[in-house]
Amino acid sequence: MRIFMVLITFMLASCATVPSWVPSFWDDNQSARIVDVRLNIERVDCVNAGPGVSRVRDDLAWFALYSESKGALNRDMIRLITPMQETVEDWHKRTVQGASATYCELKKSVMRQQAQRAAAAVLGRW
Repeated sequence: MRIFMVLITFMLASCATVPSWVPSFWDDNQSARIVDVRLNIERVDCVNAGPGVSRVRDDLAWFALYSESKGALNRDMIRLITPMQETVEDWHKRTVQGASATYCELKKSVMRQQAQRAAAAVLGRW
């Protein structure tokens, strides 16, 4: 009887973690928005980066809020874009303070790589 109780307890505890490892499914809105993020990164003009960086930041905020609103099964999407959000926040703060064009190009390069990987993950879902 004890083994049965331990087994039931273990099964219930492991069921609570299911949403953390089950991947989310295809979503048209997320797919379109991650492509918008990539496009807006490409469009950032490092001579006047403020408006472009703000657009990228807003797109990522939209993506995060949308994913959060969809529920627990979209935690993987939030974890996916968290590094991008951190990068764009630093980029935005620095741009507001008057960052150099070289800094902008470096951040843009990092964001391109992150967005490419994120887009592959988002678009590769079924």
